[in-house]
Amino acid sequence: MKTLEPDICVIGAGSAGLSIAAGASQMGAQTVLIEKGEMGGDCLNYGCVPSKALLVAGRAAQAWRQTAAFGIDSPEPTVDFPRVHAHVRDVIDGIAPLDSVERFTGLGVDVIKDKAVFQDGRTLVADGARIRAKRFVVATGSRASIPPIEGLDQVAYLTNETVFSLTERPEHLIVIGGGPIGSELGQAFRHLGAEVSLVEMGSILQNDDPELAEVVRRRFVEDGIRLYEQAKVSRVAAAGNGVAVTLELAGGEQRIEGSHLLLAAGRQPTVEGLGLEAAGIDYDRRGIKTDARLRTSNKRVYAAGDVAGGPQFTHMAGHHAGVVIKNALFRLPAKVETKAVPWVTYTEPELAHVGLTEAMARTAGHQITILRWDFHENDRARAERQTEGLCKAVITPKGKILGASIVGPQAGELIQPWVLAMSNGLKISAMAQVIAPYPTLGEVSKRAAGSFYTPKLFGERTKKLVRFLLRLP
Repeated sequence: MKTLEPDICVIGAGSAGLSIAAGASQMGAQTVLIEKGEMGGDCLNYGCVPSKALLVAGRAAQAWRQTAAFGIDSPEPTVDFPRVHAHVRDVIDGIAPLDSVERFTGLGVDVIKDKAVFQDGRTLVADGARIRAKRFVVATGSRASIPPIEGLDQVAYLTNETVFSLTERPEHLIVIGGGPIGSELGQAFRHLGAEVSLVEMGSILQNDDPELAEVVRRRFVEDGIRLYEQAKVSRVAAAGNGVAVTLELAGGEQRIEGSHLLLAAGRQPTVEGLGLEAAGIDYDRRGIKTDARLRTSNKRVYAAGDVAGGPQFTHMAGHHAGVVIKNALFRLPAKVETKAVPWVTYTEPELAHVGLTEAMARTAGHQITILRWDFHENDRARAERQTEGLCKAVITPKGKILGASIVGPQAGELIQPWVLAMSNGLKISAMAQVIAPYPTLGEVSKRAAGSFYTPKLFGERTKKLVRFLLRLP
């Protein structure tokens, strides 16, 4: 058995692993990258990329249905689902070369296509080679959780790893899980003409501000999605060529039948089969345990991305990559940023957030002021007839920004100034003083920020001061 002794060995060619391997190699470190599955990981093949490609197809169909508001009459769009599938595949194929074995080999990375298993605290085996690296990084990501539902092992079901392989549109898609993945895919398929039932044990999008999540909920109902919230799935069974799902609701049991079943009930870290115990690496059901520098209990080994627990976002995996490189290569004590991590749910309308929600801030005991500005007061939103939604900011009485949420058109783009402000410790005055181009959707943030000063600006003290100054010669 041959032995490799690189500077760094990365396990997993997803978002975190690819960024670390590319950065390390280009900075002069001898790098080994191990991947047993698809290069690009979940994000490219089963997550962010295909889901956004499917979402934009659904939005195109929905926009066609809504042209009458602009004086343009059009018939119901004809959805050619095999061509929708081809569009999704084309988007993946267009990005895949950037994540390919060939590209990384060209960057000087030694790519091994096999599973990796630790033998001890500083040695692992893959593809017949023994690898003894100075530093290791586990970046094996996560996968869909399969809930313990009676009868599930007797029916066909989809997850995010298989749903994008569909070449025919489901007649009636039942989605179990009302988080971001279930909400996005459920609405996408509804916009593409499928009947959709969305089942959630609690409330949909329950990690977001309820006031803003309600805007998305109303749109789902308008779109014709059948919502079943506070619903427990007691069992599933085959029903003809499809599936039947029995729900426990406040009013008793209800049975719904559909053609396809999609599981979107959370995710779990990929830790099995890695030999973590042999390497002395602690982990639990939430993932590998790390410190703020992403070091595991074995200080030669780092964990990054979804497998390290915490927010499971591609942009967080990218942030982790920077932290690992600073620590592993430059020996700098870089730590993971946690106070200004944004997230976006790409429903229609989009829902974006950074920092603390109102409920989080109150639970933490902060004295807060809530700022709001509605899209129906934005001229650009009125011109585009997208006036549903609002910008909501959570501020201390002295103007420190604790968090912000936006629900509305392009919320994922509009949240970025708030992320910048929080990352750099800017106060609300910085947002309020920005000169925003008119007419733009971005004015909602400026207006919300400016409302912090409205009570004082137009208060009685200001009026008295103005009257006094006007009496002066």
